[in-house]
Amino acid sequence: MTLALFPGSFDPITNGHIDLIERGLKIFDRITVAVLVNISKKPLFSKDERLALIRELFPSDRVAIKTFSGLLVDFAHQENAKVIIRGLRAVSDFEYELQMAMMNRELADDLETVFMMPRDIYSYISSRLVKEVAALGGDISNLVPPAIQVALLKKFQTKSE
Repeated sequence: MTLALFPGSFDPITNGHIDLIERGLKIFDRITVAVLVNISKKPLFSKDERLALIRELFPSDRVAIKTFSGLLVDFAHQENAKVIIRGLRAVSDFEYELQMAMMNRELADDLETVFMMPRDIYSYISSRLVKEVAALGGDISNLVPPAIQVALLKKFQTKSE
């Protein structure tokens, strides 16, 4: 069985992320959504909130949702993963993602990085833009699943009170 890791902050998870997970399941036996906990960043959603929201979207036993901090390659070895999935939305993502993939290869040459592109309709979506549009009261219904939309609206409603 081939286990792939799909790492990210997922603050919040978007339709683009979901598209890559669903399409990744056509290639890999199992995927672990690896939620990065970075103490230097201030996420909108707590670690526990992100985990709960993603678990709600993926009740399948083929998708695990876990957190990690530190080096991704260390977490991959801990999980016995062989593949890292990275999404590419545009050419501008490629340089950064290539540098990360090459560094991961330097640190752990037994891991492979697979680049996947989301469907065209999701190619412009990022968590940062989703949060910005939601904070300004814009329509995000085509950008995230309903549960994420509700959670975002609650967050920004609370912040404005």
